[in-house]
Order: sequence, then structure tokens, then C-alpha cells
Amino acid sequence: MRTIRFALAASVLAFSAPALAGEQCSLPKGWQQVLQRNPRYVVFGEIHGSRESPAFVGNFACALAKRGERVLVAVELSARADAAFQAAWRLPPAQFPGELMRQGWVDETDGRGSEAMRDLLIRLHAAESDGMPIAIVAFNGDRDDAQRAKFAHLPGQEPHEAAQAENVRAAVAAGRYDRVLVLTGNVHAQKMPIERRGIVFRPMAVHLAPAAQVVSLNMVTAGGSSWNCQMRAGYKPVPGQPVGSDAIECAAHPLRADAALDLPQFVSLRPLPGEAATPSYDGVFWLGPVNASPPALPER
Repeated sequence: MRTIRFALAASVLAFSAPALAGEQCSLPKGWQQVLQRNPRYVVFGEIHGSRESPAFVGNFACALAKRGERVLVAVELSARADAAFQAAWRLPPAQFPGELMRQGWVDETDGRGSEAMRDLLIRLHAAESDGMPIAIVAFNGDRDDAQRAKFAHLPGQEPHEAAQAENVRAAVAAGRYDRVLVLTGNVHAQKMPIERRGIVFRPMAVHLAPAAQVVSLNMVTAGGSSWNCQMRAGYKPVPGQPVGSDAIECAAHPLRADAALDLPQFVSLRPLPGEAATPSYDGVFWLGPVNASPPALPER
């Protein structure tokens, strides 16, 4: 416990707050395409563990709020920690970072609990404290045992997907929002059923709302690195045997480029040049080169 407390203190002290509500945040090129559909939900399907993806969503939320939209930002952290996050959200900016890190971050080493995610929440809290209409919700996984039982009959990983969607919808129902930005893994963001090992399940974005209310964007980059969990090099899984934790390495890994574009960040409801459209997503969000963001708290 002493080690974790020390790491928490070091993590908070190391945070360097960016410019917040006074910063020049603007909507990316291509937003007008999305706005023409006027979606209630904009889902950003990311590859976890980059610095750029949470920062992109933070800029998006800031720009929408500056236009007067009431924005809910849903992040893929534990729904069971959401009550603690909401309590922290009500604190003044000087107290928020330390309280934020007390819940929901330990052992989040797969890219979701990154320094960039921490910085995103601190940035949004400072903006909200400065009068901008921004709220957050942590929606990942079942929020309690009752919700787990409610969706237990669904196939494959669909109980997880259904719980994610219900947690976002519950937060929406509890407030008044013009736009909901959901930052999640790109599997959960898909709008078509997925088949894995012969089992078909519906992702979170399918459960979230009728398709016309959701615009789902897939992350595309010029390559670089991201912090995520992969099988160790040389590991050979045994058919029928579970993959042990010793076979998984959570670290900064190379990320292959989706395209060789020298363009600033943008969103588009059309595929990248030379790529075919897919019904799983409505479009893409382009980040350019990306860099790995390590966990906000080190592994125990």
C-alpha cells in the first residue's frame, strides 16, 4: 500500500496542467459532415494507449462546449468507480487530481488508464470549473452485481457490451446534454454484430441507441506507438488452454500506419483514400503520428 500511495503522489505531482478553458480549442476539419447528421452520440473507436486520442476528444469537447453545447464525455474506465469519480468531479480544481487517482486506476495497464486519460479528465474538470457545460461518466463493465445478472444470458462478450451501453444511457438520462462523446476501444465502437470463435455478439455502439442517433468513428493514424497489451513475442498458445497472464506484455508497442497522409487532424464520413467503406463505422478520425501513453499508475 505504501508503494501505491507513493506512486499516486508522484503521478499527481508530475502532471503538468495544459491550458484549459482559456485555450484555443476548435472543432476539427470535417465536423460539418457529422453535424449534418446531428447525432446524439459521437463514438470514437480508438486503439488504447496513445497520447493523441484522449487529447483529440478533449479538444472536441472543449470546442463543442464553447459553442454552447452541453457535453457528456464517456470514458472507458470502471463503472464501479463512477460514483467516486462523480464525487471528485464536485471538488475544486486544486483537489480534483489527487482525488481522481484514488479510485479506478490501479492495474489499468492496458492503455485505458493512461496518463493521457488522466490528463483528459483533469483538463475537462478545469474547463467545467471555469463554467463550461461538460460532465463525465465512467462506463466500462457492469456497475453492480444486479446489472451483471441482467445481461448474463447474452452470448460471448455481449454482457459487457450491453452493460457499457446501459451505463452511458443512464448518465444521459440523469442529465441534459446536447452531445455525448464516447471514447472507447474500436471493437466496442462497431455498429455491426461481430463473430468471434463462432459466437456472434452485438457491440456497445449497437446497444447504445438507434443507428441514426450514433456516428461511430474509427481511429486512423500515420503510425507510431501505443501502450497496450499483446502476446509476448514467441509465445505459442495451446489450443483449448487459456492464455496465462505471463504470456501477455503490457507496454509501448509499435503501431502500424493506416495511411501516409501529411495532414492535420480531421474527421471524415468517408474512408481514407484507397480504402473501402465498412458498415461497422460511419467514418474515421485522423490523428496523424501517435505516441504511447503509459499507465497513470504503475502496475502493482
